[in-house]
Amino acid sequence: MKILFAIQGTGNGHISRAREVVPLLQQHGDVDLLVSGTQAEVSLSQPLKYQYHGFSFVFGTHGGVDKWATYKLMNLPQLWKDMHSLPLQQYDLIVNDFEPVSAWACKLQKVPSVSLSHQCSFVSPKTPRPGKWNYAEWLFKYYSPTTYHIGFHFEQYDSFIHTPVIRSEIRALETSNKGHYTVYLPAYDDKILIKHLSEVKDVEWQVFSKRQKTLLREGNVTVMPVSNDGFNQSMASCAGLLTGGGFEGPAEALFLGKKVMMIPMMGQYEQQCNALAASKLGVPVVHHIDNYFIQHLQKWIADDKKIIVDFKDETAQIVENMVKQYAKPQPILA
Repeated sequence: MKILFAIQGTGNGHISRAREVVPLLQQHGDVDLLVSGTQAEVSLSQPLKYQYHGFSFVFGTHGGVDKWATYKLMNLPQLWKDMHSLPLQQYDLIVNDFEPVSAWACKLQKVPSVSLSHQCSFVSPKTPRPGKWNYAEWLFKYYSPTTYHIGFHFEQYDSFIHTPVIRSEIRALETSNKGHYTVYLPAYDDKILIKHLSEVKDVEWQVFSKRQKTLLREGNVTVMPVSNDGFNQSMASCAGLLTGGGFEGPAEALFLGKKVMMIPMMGQYEQQCNALAASKLGVPVVHHIDNYFIQHLQKWIADDKKIIVDFKDETAQIVENMVKQYAKPQPILA
């Protein structure tokens, strides 16, 4: 069986989840990997068959998307070319984690595909959303359109939605509490974070940065480059995770029994939705780093309330069911 697994390369959550899914897919056939996008710091251990520029947004430095940098990064003619040139007929199953090139190639070539992603959970109207309809709903629908959907979210809001994929390497971590707080806020400049975090002087902050290439220490704030192992070890031994409105990172921290505070990116609808869903579990959400931010931090640090989650280890079963249900029937050899 030939399988194509296409993965979004914006942020680290998609690649992190793929590190768990790829070996499971390989149990069912030969897997070709496709990644599009330019904004991930972690990578897969397996070689890529296809790598495309794709269509990524760029993290800003003041809490939102850098729209101008995103516009400059766009290459729509190349995106159009890649969509029309990707060969798909050789595959018995095409799996998509919110990746636009392969999704639109499937649509253009009338080849079925299945989404295995967090974003496809928003196909369901039962998935939490803040306020009234937002134009970003069009992104959920048209950015990476697929035939079938297998979604992940903090809770099972609908029949096709599962609780988060928690990687085996996270499940195997030994947890402790060494008192520091792990920070991943890629939409904020390191200087802004240092300025505010250093005002809370009685704790140590370990900031993982998209911009810092070497370790930097200023007072009680340490800034270091993003690395998979480094981040995992910091989170396993932290008192809590201060992060954006992503999905994988908060889910893994909650699984490890850590406190979480979320600051969703301004103007990023999906992160606002994630933060709302997390708040229903009891996760505190702050929408701005402003004059009241230190008070929010201090209140969070002082709060020892635990959030109990039940994220079952069912990824292998989900993948097996997906292959059985959606792959092309294989010929029976005489």
